[in-house]
Amino acid sequence: MMRRIQSESRREATKSRLAKPKTLPSDLSEFKEASRRFSDRNAIVHDLEPIYLEASTDDGILNGKSILIKDNIAVQGWPLSCSSKILDQYISPYNSTVVTKILQNGGVIVGKTNHDEFAMGSSNERSVFGPVKHPTTTDRVPGGSSGGSATAVKLKLADFALGSDTGGSVRQPAAFCGVYGMKPTYGRVSRYGLVAFASSFDQIGPFARTTEDLARLLQVISGHDSKDATSAKKPVADYLNHLDGPITKRIGIPWKFLKDGVNPEIIYKLKKIESFLKSNGCEICDIELPHAKYAISTYYVLTNAEASSNLARFDGVRYGLSERSRDLESMYKDSRSIGFGDEVKRRIMLGTYVLSSGYYDAYFKKAQQVRRLIQDDFIKVFTDVDIILLPTTPTPAFKQGKHLKNPLEMYLSDIFTTPISLAGLPTLNIPAGETSDKLPIGMQLVGNFFKEETILRLSHYIEHNLNLI
Repeated sequence: MMRRIQSESRREATKSRLAKPKTLPSDLSEFKEASRRFSDRNAIVHDLEPIYLEASTDDGILNGKSILIKDNIAVQGWPLSCSSKILDQYISPYNSTVVTKILQNGGVIVGKTNHDEFAMGSSNERSVFGPVKHPTTTDRVPGGSSGGSATAVKLKLADFALGSDTGGSVRQPAAFCGVYGMKPTYGRVSRYGLVAFASSFDQIGPFARTTEDLARLLQVISGHDSKDATSAKKPVADYLNHLDGPITKRIGIPWKFLKDGVNPEIIYKLKKIESFLKSNGCEICDIELPHAKYAISTYYVLTNAEASSNLARFDGVRYGLSERSRDLESMYKDSRSIGFGDEVKRRIMLGTYVLSSGYYDAYFKKAQQVRRLIQDDFIKVFTDVDIILLPTTPTPAFKQGKHLKNPLEMYLSDIFTTPISLAGLPTLNIPAGETSDKLPIGMQLVGNFFKEETILRLSHYIEHNLNLI
């Protein structure tokens, strides 16, 4: 297991570059105490000296608020391990754009969170630091890959947390843990400083305990960034100050897509929300997403191919683990064999296969074509509705170890999140009560491209007007 880095010299070097803000979180000691009290959940992996910036005023949108950062997002002077042995003791030389924006707006970075290795997983059981446990039911998984962030927010270890979402890695753990979590439109939030898994999918997203707090953090991290070629030059709405505006009235539910394999208690909560919206003047439409059934296979072909390319840079030469006992070829083999875990190796090999000569057209090219069909389905639906409502997951949090020996079963837990990732649409998980076993249930609100404000507004309305307990 990787050593948790607590280097005094590194901490002092970081502190010398960054000054304290005028306003410190008055209850920072409470966060530290909570972190110690819930250390068995294994949610936080790097707990160094908090990072602040000297603020010119005390009215920053995040002033004094504590934020945890997923350990695949760069924080200058702190470890950037991606929960992998191959990046053991690697220290980030720079800040990601989202971290810079948080600091500029008065936020306090208090730690980094555990996650599945290189963000590849749906249970947070595949980390070199060991698994994260569910915040309230410790024999269950918290979801992945951003399970540490979701668990930490649920347990009030910080005011907010950041995660990354490639195929559901913010939304699914948010659903399992009973918090709010959002994947913005692809391109809305800069990926500069996020270690790449699948570059055409990856998005950084916020976790919070209320819609208002979610909007607050999204407001800060959104916007164009010249350092990220995929960052969109689209105006950012005033999310925070328009939460109480009129909600959209046209809402679609893909009932045909939900007909098989969904826990009955999740369907019950979905119908309860549907009834509530109808009674408040919303028009509910039964929509069709005919190609969504191909999303899992399409997603895993494309993301594994991109992972194979992106992770080629971890070769034992430039940074991270380097096993140099023999010749050059052995160094490559040994560094990657020892440094990567089983799931990462599986995805690299599958990705290399679908990109190889003779298979590219049959797999990768075909998957790209199906991805476009899935996106076109959503584009067509959004000519008739403004928001799509569906469950975030087909089941509540499953037991630790249940799917570890069968990767396909694990992948299927993302069946309702991957179609939206393939399309690049904004979507958030809202807590929707609990099962009879006291396990959280989550629902997704999906908006049109760059219309995050519509789903935030509806989430805020549901939060304050519907009792889903």
